[in-house]
Amino acid sequence: MRKNQTILALIGLATVVTVVPLMAHHAFGAEFDRDAPIRLQGPVVRLEWVNPHAWIHLEITKEDGTNEVWMVEGGTPNTLLRRGLRRDCLTPGTEIIVDGYQTKDHSLARANGRDVTFTDGTKIFLGSSGTGAPYEAEMLATRQQQGRC
Repeated sequence: MRKNQTILALIGLATVVTVVPLMAHHAFGAEFDRDAPIRLQGPVVRLEWVNPHAWIHLEITKEDGTNEVWMVEGGTPNTLLRRGLRRDCLTPGTEIIVDGYQTKDHSLARANGRDVTFTDGTKIFLGSSGTGAPYEAEMLATRQQQGRC
């Protein structure tokens, strides 16, 4: 009897451990608005190279001249590395343009990134969960030949 209770307890624990992370992850459509594309330009302030999504914090200048820091969600660090985007490409002060989609709650300074464009014109797909990946191998190869990130 005791053995059966232990087995049931372990099965229950395994189920909880498996299900909770799945529930915590969100779908693109749950948080971001596909009908609210946004373009953000400014220097990187901070980078969070963490799973399940990398976050780029960049400072933008609003129309009234004030500055605001936006959080932009990208793909996993592994996905970004495979696309050619390394952590050291986005050091604080690096000027970038991010195209993406704003959150459904437009009062938040947060977006899901589709592409990041560097000042030399190189564009890299950020691994957005809500949009398809473009073909970018040619641009990436050129950037790597030139010794840039």
